[in-house]
Amino acid sequence: MFEHAVAAPLFRDPLHDGAADPTLVPNRAEGTWWMVYTNRRADAPPIPGAGWAHGTSLGVASTADRGLTWLYRGSITGLELGWERETFWAPEIVELDGAYHMYVTVIRGIPDRWDGHPRVIRHYTSPDLVAWTYQSTLPLSSDRVIDACVYPLPSGGFRLWYKDEADGAQTWYADSPDLHDWTVIGRAFTGAPHEGPNVFALAGHYWMLVDEWRGQRVLRSDDLAGWQPHGLILGAPGSRADDSSIGLHADVVVDGDRAFIFYFTHPGRDSAGRADETVHAGRRSAIQAARLRFEGGTLTCDRNEVLTGPVLPSPAK
Repeated sequence: MFEHAVAAPLFRDPLHDGAADPTLVPNRAEGTWWMVYTNRRADAPPIPGAGWAHGTSLGVASTADRGLTWLYRGSITGLELGWERETFWAPEIVELDGAYHMYVTVIRGIPDRWDGHPRVIRHYTSPDLVAWTYQSTLPLSSDRVIDACVYPLPSGGFRLWYKDEADGAQTWYADSPDLHDWTVIGRAFTGAPHEGPNVFALAGHYWMLVDEWRGQRVLRSDDLAGWQPHGLILGAPGSRADDSSIGLHADVVVDGDRAFIFYFTHPGRDSAGRADETVHAGRRSAIQAARLRFEGGTLTCDRNEVLTGPVLPSPAK
């Protein structure tokens, strides 16, 4: 296996400099990995409010060398259902039987504040990650839902976790036999307010990471139903370039016994995430990658470790 140093930051969006909420998915036809992400407008005029965080399509970057170098490819188009502008956040993409399923947060228009308006999760399908067909708007627990995560159940079917802002920013979940029809089950666990659930398997356990805006809370499960907290990662500032703030909304890719976390930072903010959001320096974001390890019954992450690649499995068919 060839080894080369992995860049830090891993990626910055060249269009708006606002890459956030990454999800990683293999593009089988291309033989590449795609990173699909929320693309917030860090370059918007210096006006107050949260309008800069709304109003963009999903960004796409790809890697042909399994995570060492990334190329900005453009934006996913054709997701709007009508003539008006919509905001797209926090995509989750899973592959099943040669088709891709995307669950993405959608907000109407370009609101000038973070809360106070509906957010829904829509389901789209695609044969190639480029042309997407609308399937449904998921009937979930409220009209304030964001940040979908989907994982297969060992007994068959799938489970979807998401943040319900109407329930104090807690994670809820729903089940489906086929990725199309979903039944809400209830709250997944009770904890501090959080968002961005991400579920994966490693070292004989299931894991969930959630973003508490002070680092990523680690939770462990043996059945994808009961979750126990097991510490916090990415809460202390890192020393790599653009890695000096808390690690936010992450995705994890497992490659055999190795796992890598892909998260975003706000490099212009202090270690607690505070900054002036009216200017570019306080808005801009960067994607980082770090190694996850199973140690002492939990997950650890040394964000200062210099990674050698590749950090992604082969995307071959």
